[in-house]
Amino acid sequence: QVQLVESGGGLVQPGGSLRLSCAASGFTFSNYAMSWYRQAPGKERELVATITSAGGTTTYPQSVKGRFTISRDNAKNTMYLQMNSLNPEDTAVYYCHAMVFGRRYWGQGTQVTVSS
Repeated sequence: QVQLVESGGGLVQPGGSLRLSCAASGFTFSNYAMSWYRQAPGKERELVATITSAGGTTTYPQSVKGRFTISRDNAKNTMYLQMNSLNPEDTAVYYCHAMVFGRRYWGQGTQVTVSS
């Protein structure tokens, strides 16, 4: 059974940083690309970063490019999202995502709140 468990969310001030983690199990983690999504209240779920299976290629939308960095440690079956220069527009529930055997899997989400 595929499981994705996010951690590391919390309250941070504007301009601050936070690192999210996603612990994966139930599949061969190193064989799969991974992604982070987020969903703010009243908005659609939004892709914020992707990373290829070996970590060699990453992609970001303009909204986070230059501020967020996705990475992974395949030996630990863990993916990370380093978030810097956070602003209130980054406030959302952040979700770990994997596509395994043609099915989408999501973590439970972790809340990130950027506020003074």
